[in-house]
This record gives sequence, structure tokens and C-alpha cells, in this order.
Amino acid sequence: MLHHDAAKLRVLYLGGSGTISASCAHLSAEAGMRVTVLNRGRNTQERLLPEGAESVRADVVDDAQLSAALGDRTFDAVVNFLSYDTDDARRMVAFFGPRTRQYIHISSGSIYAKPVRQVPISESTPTAPNPHLPYATAKWRAEQTLLDAHVHEGFPLTIVRPSHTYDDANPPLPGGWSVVDRIARGEEIPVHGDGTSLWTLTHAEDFAQGLVGLLGNPRAIGETFNITGPEVYTWDQIYTIIADALGVTPRLVHVASEMYPLVAPDWFWSGEMLGDIGHSAVFDTTKIRTFVPGYAPRLTFHRAATRMIAWRDAHPESTRGDAETDAVLARIVDAYHDARKAFAARAPEKVAL
Repeated sequence: MLHHDAAKLRVLYLGGSGTISASCAHLSAEAGMRVTVLNRGRNTQERLLPEGAESVRADVVDDAQLSAALGDRTFDAVVNFLSYDTDDARRMVAFFGPRTRQYIHISSGSIYAKPVRQVPISESTPTAPNPHLPYATAKWRAEQTLLDAHVHEGFPLTIVRPSHTYDDANPPLPGGWSVVDRIARGEEIPVHGDGTSLWTLTHAEDFAQGLVGLLGNPRAIGETFNITGPEVYTWDQIYTIIADALGVTPRLVHVASEMYPLVAPDWFWSGEMLGDIGHSAVFDTTKIRTFVPGYAPRLTFHRAATRMIAWRDAHPESTRGDAETDAVLARIVDAYHDARKAFAARAPEKVAL
């Protein structure tokens, strides 16, 4: 028999040690829920499980491992941060349909159709496959499959769409710690567009408030929620706040979003430039605040940036940049300067070098 008392909820996290899921698992445990975390045990960011949480080792994409690890156990809520695409969503319906009262699918704000025709983005804003971003397309397909299962099979689905969520161990910059290292060294940093597009950032601890508030709520079944914070910045501001926390002045170079896939076609973030972060994203969070009245994000990015730099100082082995990403960033900066020089040679009176 499954429990109805929220303080006694049995919650299974598929993931549980990632950027978003670790904070959610910790807040669930603090609320008195009985937390089980299932993953492969390969966390490299030194995020610890909450005290008292049960750890289960299994690969979520392997049905045999899932069955061996969980058997016929049931849960009041299952939260899946790791599900992508149609086939995987169907597997989740078959496996967890008889095992939970609520299945929360962590989708993505990147599935909203681009360009967005009206802001703020609400849950009713159209979604669509994203030709520039396979990740977003996979999340979109998973949503469609799960919604179909909810309508036709009664699958107890809740969909959550975070946007750009970060924590102390994962800075919200295209290129991560490699960008932080370049800022600290005084190197030039490529910023897409003119640096003025608007972007929403949410710390994982704030996101967790909304997610945990939905656990065990029968009214949330069949519903979709944006869970983001209220802070909206330009990209120039985001980089400058990080630089301020480092105590340096950033050297920002504005690069057309279309140039990224030309210069670095295999870099993950090149697709993001055209398919997601190259567009402004401001979200309507009325619905999550209605269902979770206590949802009140508290951590400003200025404060979070200071915490990130402190984390970097305390964890040098896991926060150093990598040579491959640094080389990509340098190549984009060089391509920008090469383009300026080529244009200057053709129209010197129009370019002040």
C-alpha cells in the first residue's frame, strides 16, 4: 500500500547526483521523505547523497538491471531526470506504471518552439522539435509519448520543464569551467549575438522548492509546470557577474550566433546558440506558484557566483578547464577577429580596429 502522508512519501530519484537532482534529493530528505537514489554511481562533481538516503546502483537504460535493483518495490513518486526520446519513455511507462502513484518527467524549457512569438513563456506556449538541438527534440518526443500514455492508459504523469538550472559545481556558461578559467586569465570570451538577449537562470536549490512541492500532490497529475527562478539577465551581465566574483574585468567579444556552428560544428554549445540560448527566454511561473504556494526562489546570481568561485577554490581537481574546450573558445575568438580584419580590408573606413 502506498502512503498518502507527504512527510512519509517514498520517492525514487532516477539520477540524484546531477546538477538539478542532487538538490531535489537533499530537500526531499530534509522534508522527511524516504529517498531512494538510483544511478550508476559515476558522479564526478563530488555531490554527496543526503544523509539517510538509500543508494541503488543500476543503469536506468538496462531493463534487467532495473528489475534486479528494484524488484517489485513501489513508490509514491518517481522522478526521472534521465529519460529521452520515444523508446525510453515507453520503457518507463511499462516499468513504472504499476509501481508508482506519480511519475515526474523532467523535461526542458528548450522544447518551446523557437523563435518564441510572445513572452513570458507559459506552459501553453507551443512546443516543437528543435532541428538545431537533438537533446531538446528527444525531450519533446518523450513528452509526447508520456502524454499519450497518460490520456490512453491513465499513466500518472506530471511534466516539469526547467530552463537553465545550475549549482555551485556547474556554472551556467557555454563551456563551463573552461570559460571561468579564461575569464580569470584575462583571455577574450566569445559571447553570442550582441550580448543583450535575455536569459533566465535558476539555482538548483531554488528549483528544488518547486519540484519537491509537487511530490505526492494528486492535483499535479496530468499537469505541466515551468519551474524557473525570476532572475533574468543579459548574457553580458552573466559573464560580468562571474568576472566580478573573480575580481577581474571580462574581455567580451560579440560573435554572431550563426558563426558558432561554422567554426565549431561538433561543439554541443554551437547547436544551443541557434536552437536555444541565442533566443531570449523569460518564463511565466504563475502555475507552479499556484500549486506550490511556498515556492519562492531566494538565491540571486550575484550571491551564487560568489559561491561558485568558492567551490572552484575548494575543488580544483574537478573545476579546472579542459584543453579541448579552451581550444574551441579560442578558435571562435580568432574567427571573429579574422572576419573583422577581412571586412576592414574591404571597407576600412567602416571599421575601427
